[in-house]
Amino acid sequence: MVEGSFCPKAESQRPFASAQIHVVVGLGNPGRRYEGTRHNVGFAVVDALAAAWGVSLQERKFAAQWGEGVVKGRRVLFIKPTTYMNRSGEAVEAMLHYFKIPHTHMLVIHDDLDLPLGRLKIVRKGSAGGHRGVASIVERVGDGDFPRLKMGIGRPRHGEPVEEFVLSAPYEDERDRFEGMITLGAQAGQVVVEQGVDAAMNLYNRRSAATTMLVRAETQR
Repeated sequence: MVEGSFCPKAESQRPFASAQIHVVVGLGNPGRRYEGTRHNVGFAVVDALAAAWGVSLQERKFAAQWGEGVVKGRRVLFIKPTTYMNRSGEAVEAMLHYFKIPHTHMLVIHDDLDLPLGRLKIVRKGSAGGHRGVASIVERVGDGDFPRLKMGIGRPRHGEPVEEFVLSAPYEDERDRFEGMITLGAQAGQVVVEQGVDAAMNLYNRRSAATTMLVRAETQR
């Protein structure tokens, strides 16, 4: 088997440790018009994680930009579905089936309207919570028994429709916090993959991008 390439048969014969993540999925919409929008924060975090581990994401075989790397001695898939948000589950289901990876070993990263901007929340499992991308995955894999990294984007401040809000870039005065949240999300995702969900929950569920920026400012003085 070539190093850096998944072999479905070999992976299916290898036991999966209960706490290990083997797939990281970031949710968003493909295309330049959606880059930098609130709804695409999952894409941004997966891009950062892939860059940190030297993984190249390309669209091939599946309706997704994806790549594979070796983390702590095990192969990990990084996936950005290109089916548009509402059909994210199609690509995820197809890839989990092909690589014979249980969905319980998948981390899904997505935006969350019910969390204030900059706040992260890592959960072990749960419902879709009104997020259509997550709902698509739950429908396709059969249940919500997979970890999530929720990225807070807050609610509209100026009465704009939610659909318009999530498909827009953050307000001018929120951009630094938004970028800080992406950095924080990538750090949290790395801990989930390397150390497990519980370790990441303990470290990040009470932290926010604002806190991280303050710490960074103090260390740079």
